Amino acid sequence: MLLGQIANTNARWISERLAAVGVDVLHHQAVGDNVPRIVETLRTAMGRADVVIVTGGLGPTEDDLTRDAIAQLLDLEMVRHPEIEELLRDTFAGYGRGDMPLINLRQADVPEGMRYIAPVRGTAPGLVSTLPDGKRIYAVPGVPAEMQEMMEATILPELAVLAGPATIVSRTLRSASLGESRVAERLRDLFEGSSNPSVAYLASSSEVKVRLTAKAETRERAEAMLAPLAAEVQARLADALFTVDDEELEEALGRLLRADGRTLACAESLTGGGVGERITSVAGASDYFVGSAVVYTAEAKRRVLGVSRETLEGPGVVSEACALEMAAGARRLFGADLGLALTGAAGPEPHAGAEPGTVWVAVDAEDVRHARRLHVPGERSRVRRWAEQAGLDLVRRYLEGLSLSGPDR
Repeated sequence: MLLGQIANTNARWISERLAAVGVDVLHHQAVGDNVPRIVETLRTAMGRADVVIVTGGLGPTEDDLTRDAIAQLLDLEMVRHPEIEELLRDTFAGYGRGDMPLINLRQADVPEGMRYIAPVRGTAPGLVSTLPDGKRIYAVPGVPAEMQEMMEATILPELAVLAGPATIVSRTLRSASLGESRVAERLRDLFEGSSNPSVAYLASSSEVKVRLTAKAETRERAEAMLAPLAAEVQARLADALFTVDDEELEEALGRLLRADGRTLACAESLTGGGVGERITSVAGASDYFVGSAVVYTAEAKRRVLGVSRETLEGPGVVSEACALEMAAGARRLFGADLGLALTGAAGPEPHAGAEPGTVWVAVDAEDVRHARRLHVPGERSRVRRWAEQAGLDLVRRYLEGLSLSGPDR
């Protein structure tokens, strides 16, 4: 995990479930397989929270050190539990793989006085310690299925009682075509003046999420607290918002196409089929998506889509004229109501006389022919992602009757 090879999906799952029972999550921390560092991390965590949940390090091998670290932190001796040993032997017998390796007996050791949670899946018991000041340490396996079973059956119900009648509800609104600084500028007073509900920004490639969070006695009360704040954010971000329900842009676009009874076809150059892949990742996309032509060379643009030689030899493949002819060609080729085209220089080198990061997106329909240019700084993957988002958002804006030039980023 510290090497970046494994994503910490356990932290996300646990945080979501804790929010549902009204427990505020203040910190996440990852630490390597080293007893002194784990002890120091636990000591720090206990100094700033009422409850600490540790995942991983409860297995049978020498690098499973959570038990030892907790015992050292609390100055406790290890005690072998015969009932856990019996459970482990029965589990291995059920596997039909012969005798249990003796190394697994480590999992029957529990720091003296701690409560254990018997495993339903796997062989690692969970551990629970309630300190004299009322603070708690929970240790659960790192295997997601095993962790989730213990959380849902034991830990979340206990914490729900401790937290009392409360829940934390979040609502996420997502915007395209506006940078994080622009979003922050429009919402600054809401961000600075709200604590419950609160406002947070989550910027990712080519979009900004605005997360609104409220804590209340019931979900209904929290939703009621969020409603006026969500309405104010929606009014301030206006046509930059593509969803108030945390949808991906391709999901929101599909919903609009289906509601409007329109079909869409694409012509892709620099994105290499990425837009078509995103659209078809949504179930039921065949209701509105006809197909995509990936035309990477100038000759493919001419032969497949009918882009004129005059355009290819004049303005070139990275131009407004080429994008418009590609969009019209896709619409004609697939017999769709709308054609979307994307062409540009993804980098890292200039292409057809255009600087890296130059992108043209265009839409063609019976009542519109419009192209938009943007410049995206950064690496190749970022340019491609921004191009995809800009193209999808251009169609979204057309279907919603908005200005196709887009907001000032």
